[in-house]
Amino acid sequence: MMIVGCGLLVFRLHDCHSLKAKRSVVKTIIHRLCNNFNASVAEVGANDMYHRAEIGFSMIGNDHTLVNSKIDKLFNMADELGLAELLDTQMEIITL
Repeated sequence: MMIVGCGLLVFRLHDCHSLKAKRSVVKTIIHRLCNNFNASVAEVGANDMYHRAEIGFSMIGNDHTLVNSKIDKLFNMADELGLAELLDTQMEIITL
């Protein structure tokens, strides 16, 4: 059995006044989440808005409880990074 967990993080970037500044913050968030959770992470929306970022992620495992726990920890870490204000989170866990 394969468990796929995926989700979306929506951030408000208060101190960004250009796409270049946004790119720096988003790259840092993506790098830290990838390294800490061995997840696939990418910016998936709001690409032209410098005050908003939408970051998607996915991870695969064989235990539903473990994948759910890792997603919860990923959400907590994203909020605790302090690089941007976490506005919304969404997640879905699929069993294949």
